[in-house]
Amino acid sequence: MKQAFWNKDWFAGLAICIIIVSLGKVGTFDGLERATYDLGVRTSDRIPSDKIAIIAIDDISIANIGRWPWPRNVHAEMHRILHNGGAKVIGQTTFFIEPQIDPGLQHIQNLLEFYSTSQLSQSERISAALNRDIDSLGEKLLQAEIDLNTDQKLADSLRDTGNVVLAMHMSIGVPLGKPDTSLPQYINRNQLEKIKNNPTHNPFNLLPLPINNVLYPIPQIGKQADSIGALAAYPDPDGGIRSEPLVVDYYNQIFPSLSLQLAMRSLNLKPADIVINLGDSLQLGRLNIKTNDEMLMHTFFYNDKNGVSAFPVDSFYDVLEGKIPASKYRGKIVLIGATATGVGDTMLTPINSSMAPVLTLAHSVSSILNEDYFIEPAWSEPAIAGIILFISLYIILVLPRLKAGASVTLTIVFLLILFLGQQALMGSRGLWLPLATPLILLIIGHLLLTSRRYLTTEKGKIALDAESAESNRMLGLSLQGQGQLDAAFDKFRRLPNSSEKLELLYNLALDFERKRQFNKAGSVYQVMRDINPKFRDIKNRINRANAMEETVILGGSNSNAAQKGLLLNNSGVEKPMLGRYEVEKELGKGAMGAVYLGKDPKISRVVAIKTMALSQEFEEDELQNVKERFFREAETAGRLSHPNIVTIYDAGEEHDLAYIAMEFLKGNDMVQYGKPDALLPVPRVLDIIRRAAEALHYAHKQNVVHRDIKPANVMYEPKTDTLKITDFGIARITDSSKTKTGMVLGTPSYMSPEQLAGKKVDGRSDLFSLGVMLFQLVTGRLPFQGDSMASLMYKIANEAHPSADSIRPELPRCVSVIINRALTKNPEKRYQNGAMMSADLRKCLQIMAQNKKAAKS
Repeated sequence: MKQAFWNKDWFAGLAICIIIVSLGKVGTFDGLERATYDLGVRTSDRIPSDKIAIIAIDDISIANIGRWPWPRNVHAEMHRILHNGGAKVIGQTTFFIEPQIDPGLQHIQNLLEFYSTSQLSQSERISAALNRDIDSLGEKLLQAEIDLNTDQKLADSLRDTGNVVLAMHMSIGVPLGKPDTSLPQYINRNQLEKIKNNPTHNPFNLLPLPINNVLYPIPQIGKQADSIGALAAYPDPDGGIRSEPLVVDYYNQIFPSLSLQLAMRSLNLKPADIVINLGDSLQLGRLNIKTNDEMLMHTFFYNDKNGVSAFPVDSFYDVLEGKIPASKYRGKIVLIGATATGVGDTMLTPINSSMAPVLTLAHSVSSILNEDYFIEPAWSEPAIAGIILFISLYIILVLPRLKAGASVTLTIVFLLILFLGQQALMGSRGLWLPLATPLILLIIGHLLLTSRRYLTTEKGKIALDAESAESNRMLGLSLQGQGQLDAAFDKFRRLPNSSEKLELLYNLALDFERKRQFNKAGSVYQVMRDINPKFRDIKNRINRANAMEETVILGGSNSNAAQKGLLLNNSGVEKPMLGRYEVEKELGKGAMGAVYLGKDPKISRVVAIKTMALSQEFEEDELQNVKERFFREAETAGRLSHPNIVTIYDAGEEHDLAYIAMEFLKGNDMVQYGKPDALLPVPRVLDIIRRAAEALHYAHKQNVVHRDIKPANVMYEPKTDTLKITDFGIARITDSSKTKTGMVLGTPSYMSPEQLAGKKVDGRSDLFSLGVMLFQLVTGRLPFQGDSMASLMYKIANEAHPSADSIRPELPRCVSVIINRALTKNPEKRYQNGAMMSADLRKCLQIMAQNKKAAKS
C-alpha cells in the first residue's frame, strides 16, 4: 500500500522547519540569543583604554565621611584635588537636580536679613567700640552663610576647574505632547546639530531613542559645568545592559550621552565637531563609531584579569585623604560614582550580574575611544536566511536518508561550525550574527525527525520481540530489578509453565513480602499453586500471606497501621521496605507524614526517607493530580546538585504512601538559632545566609523555586559548619491545595506579599523569605507579627517592617540595608537574584572585618 505523503519523512521535516522558523520570528528564542551573545562577549578579549580611572563612592568612604548623600562641598573638594593633580576630564555621575540647603543656612540667612534691616547696622549713636563689634557680627554671619552654602561651593569648584562633566537623567519613552517648559541654555548648549540622513543607511527615517522626561542639574551648578551628558539606560527584556544610546532625541533636540560627552571632552572636541549619520554611525573627530538603527552602540565589556578590575578603581575616601596621590590621575578621564551597598541600583551585564553604573560607564567610554564595539553587519539577514534554508534542506532531504551514526556526526559538525563561527566572528571582528533560530532548528529538527523514524520503524520490531518467552523473562527480571513488581508479574505469567517460571514467581512473591504487599504476594502464590501445589513451602507461604494481609499494610486510608506509619520491629516480620530501601527506624513526624532512617542494601548507603500519606491529606478528585505533581517536583529537585542543597536520590510510591529518599544529614534545623537567647554571632549568620542565597541562585537558574524558605527547612551542623537547604519542591506539591481538614499548608510568617496574594511567584519570593529569616536570626524576633492570621497577612502585604538596628542597635548599617532591600514589598525593587544578595553579604562581611581590624589597631 502506497504511503500517504503526510506520513513521509520529508513532509515531517518540512512541518518541523516551518514551526521552528515561525517561533523564531515571534521571538521565542530571544533568551537563547542573548545567552550566546553574552558568551561571545565574555570570551572576547581586548585591552581597555588606559586613560580611564574610577573613584568609587564605596562602603569604606561612606563609613568614614558620613551617610549618603554627602554635603556638596565634599564633591567640590574632590574636583579641586583631581584638577590640581592634572586630570584631563572629570565625569561626575551624581545627580544635582535639587538644591541642598543646610538647616543652619536658613537660620543664618534669617539673621543676616534681620541684621541688615535692623537699627544695629544703621545706628550712629552707639560708641565706636560697640560699632566695631556689630560690624564684626555682620561679617561673621556673612562668612557663616558662605561656609554653609554647599551648592555655591560646588558651583565655584566647577567654575575654577573647568573640566567637570555632569550627568542629567533622561527617561526613554515616546512623548505624547509638547514639553512643559523649554530647556535652559546651559542644557541646550550641549545639543548636537550636525545630523545627516542617508536613505541608504536609514531607509525608514529612524531617529535616535525618544526621551519623555529629563532631570537636569540646578542652574546654580549646571551653568558652571564644562558640559552635561545624558544617562539613559536602555535594558533588554531580561533587564540586561548590552548597549549604550550614544545620542537621544528630546522633542527634536539631539543630546549626547554622558559617555559620548566624556569622550568628546577628552579629545578636545565640541558638539559642533560631532557628525551623526542616522541609522548607521557617529563621527567623533577621526573616530567612526558604528551603531544600530536607533543609534545604540553595542558596548564591549572588558573582562577582569586574575581578579583585577579592567579599570583601576580607588576609594573616594583614600583620594580625599591623600592616601592616593592625585598625580596618579594626570591626563586621565576620571569617573566618580557609587559602588556602595544600597546606593543606587546595580546593572546586569554580560560579564557581571550586578555591575555598578559607574563601571558600566567606564566600559562605554573605553568602547568609544578604542572603537571597540559589536555590530550586526548589513549582510546579517541574508546570511541567516541562507543558513536557515541550508539547514531546512538538510532536514527535509538529507537527514531522512542517513543512518543514525552518520546523521548524528553530521549534525554535530554543523552545530560546531555555526556556534564556533559565531563566537569567532565576535571575538576577532566584533561581528554579531543572531543564530539562535538556525541552531534550534538544527537540534530540534534532528531530534524530532530521528525520534519519529525510531517510533515508526523500531517500535514494531521491539513489540514483536517482546512477545517471545526469552524477551518476557528478561523484561520481567529488569522490571523486578527496578521495583516494578506488578509489571514483572504480568511478564512472568506469559511464560510457559516450567520449573524456571516457578523460581521466577517465587522470588517475585518474596519481593512483594519485603514490600509488605502480602495480598499481592498471595496472588503470586496462587498462580504457582495452580502450576505445582507442592513447590517448596508454597502452602505455608499462602497461609502466612493471608494472615498478614489485614495487619501490615502501608497505604490505604482505612488502615490504622498506615495512620501510624510503617510497622517496625513486628515479630516474625522482616524489616519493611520502601522501594529498594530497608526502613531502620523512625526519625520524626511532620505535617503530612513521617521521616525514617533507611538503607539502600545494594550500595550500603544510609538515607533519610520522607513519606507523605497523600490519600489521607487530599480529596479523591485531586489525588491523581497531586501525585503527578509530587513526582514531577521530586524529579526537578533531584536534578539540583549544590553543596548547600540536600541531595535527592530517589522517589517512589507504595500503595498511597509517597516517599522521597534523600541525603541523611547530621545536625539540626535553624529554628533554635532564631530565639533571643540562642543567637549566633552576626558574621556567622551573614555567612549562613550568603551560602543560602548562593544555593537559591543556583536553584533559580535551574527554574526551581523553593516557596517555603524558613529556619525549619535549613539544616546546620555547627561543628563542621555544614549548611543544607531541604524540602525543595515540597511546598509546590501542596500549592493551592487543601488538606482534608481544610487548612492551607505553608508558613505565612515567612511568605512574600505576592505569595500571600496567590500570585505567580519566582525566585525573588524565596529571597524575601530569606530576608525574613535573616531578620529573625540577627534580632531574635520575626519582622511581621499579628494577633491573627488575617492581621499577620495584612502586615506582610502593607506595613513596613521595623528596622533591625532599632531592635539590636549594635548591628552594622550594612545588615539593615540588606534586610531592607530583601523585604521590599515590590519584587522589582527587591534583590533580583541570589547572586546580588550574596555579593552584598560578602561586602558587609568585609566591612565588618575591616571595622574590627581598625578597632583593634
